[in-house]
Amino acid sequence: MQAALAELPIAEPADEPTNGPAATPDAQELALALRRWLLWDGAAEVGVDDFVCDGPGVEAVAALCAGVILAEGDEQRVATLFAAGADCVFVGEAALQDSSVVERLVAAHGAQRIGIYAPLGRQTVSWSFETVSNADFKTVTPSHCEPAWEVLRADGGGTGTLAGWWLKAMRELGATRFLVRVDIRDDTDLNLCAGLVEDLGDALWIGPLQDTAPRLGEWVDYGQCRQLALGAAAYAHCNALLAGQPESA
Repeated sequence: MQAALAELPIAEPADEPTNGPAATPDAQELALALRRWLLWDGAAEVGVDDFVCDGPGVEAVAALCAGVILAEGDEQRVATLFAAGADCVFVGEAALQDSSVVERLVAAHGAQRIGIYAPLGRQTVSWSFETVSNADFKTVTPSHCEPAWEVLRADGGGTGTLAGWWLKAMRELGATRFLVRVDIRDDTDLNLCAGLVEDLGDALWIGPLQDTAPRLGEWVDYGQCRQLALGAAAYAHCNALLAGQPESA
């Protein structure tokens, strides 16, 4: 097996606002840890520091990786993965649908083995018209006043559940690790990212959801990311992406 974790030397984080283009970072000067996440296809080479998505036959490598991502699946599936030797299971929709699942899993298997997997997206703002309270005028009210990320279902559908609030709630229920995937595309996303890093600290791993060429240098400089979980292609080209050269990936 080949470990997939890259530990880069520690340096002070950039102290700059998120209202302009990022400076080009040097990967060797970042306080950064990198891991891969892999789709299990029955033949992939799995490293001891990889996160592996659940799939048919993944039990064969459950004990050989850092954790199994269970985007869908119930408590029984979690128990099966632990019986196969998984060190940690990152629970997705099961926890979203019933938060008591997290409490039961922590009680049964220990907090250090229970993680949360959360795909995120920018929450859509909807508008409502209020015409009843005063016949002389009408008001238009947004569904929420501040930009936010929401937790997505495994199929990409929105839930309206605020990501920051929900992830902290899962931590209060005992979850100790968090794997978040989200596309960071503007200053608003960078600020949301920095807030999530501040809230969850070293418990948080974060990576892109669909973006194949994320501007990882900005994620690190302005989003304050220090632990990145990347798909195999992005992981292979992480230095180019950190240096702002997505065309190399």
